[in-house]
Amino acid sequence: MRKIIVAIDGHSACGKSTTARAAAKILGYYYVDTGAMYRAVTVYFLEKHVALTNPKEISRALTDIKVTFKINPAGVTETYLNGLNVEKKIRKMEVSQNVSQISAIREVRDAMVDAQRKLGKSRGVVMDGRDIGSVVFPDAELKIFLTADLLVRAIRRQKELLDKDELVDLDTVIANLRQRDEYDSTRKESPLIKAKGAIEIDTTHITIDEQVDEVIRLAMGRMINKN
Repeated sequence: MRKIIVAIDGHSACGKSTTARAAAKILGYYYVDTGAMYRAVTVYFLEKHVALTNPKEISRALTDIKVTFKINPAGVTETYLNGLNVEKKIRKMEVSQNVSQISAIREVRDAMVDAQRKLGKSRGVVMDGRDIGSVVFPDAELKIFLTADLLVRAIRRQKELLDKDELVDLDTVIANLRQRDEYDSTRKESPLIKAKGAIEIDTTHITIDEQVDEVIRLAMGRMINKN
């Protein structure tokens, strides 16, 4: 069967990364969490106090950033920033509150999109984010758009944070998700949209396993169909 690109876009806390990671493992494909890439850049910018209004400073900072992925002994893909494991750090609330603003910067998006295209140039990849099907790989053989009820997403995100020993009240999580939805959908650079030809999956009332099963079913259909 031919190798394809599976592009999974959608709102925060819809299960994009979990679904994409599991689907990639089943398909034997390379998994790329583009959200983690932007979060890693956000960590660097926050720690180095990069001025977001200074294009030259931003460009200089980007030349010092290298984001990579490694699979740990448990088989889970983790994010590395300049050789250091930042998987826990990139999931913190401070990063969530700043990543939309930083990822909307043109220089940042150009650098990350270029890196993402290089990772997927040979196909055989599952990539999730917000503009994969619309900007990074508009020619992807399978485009999926995940969505879910805001409250359900907030509860999921709160649990995710708690699992990482960060307690955040539900109202704060809801406000953050609502703000990110608005910012991501209206930003000038690569706004969050349902790409042309994308299949929408509402994850409000389905399990991760059901999400993964549906993605695999759709992917197998695309891999077999050469038209």
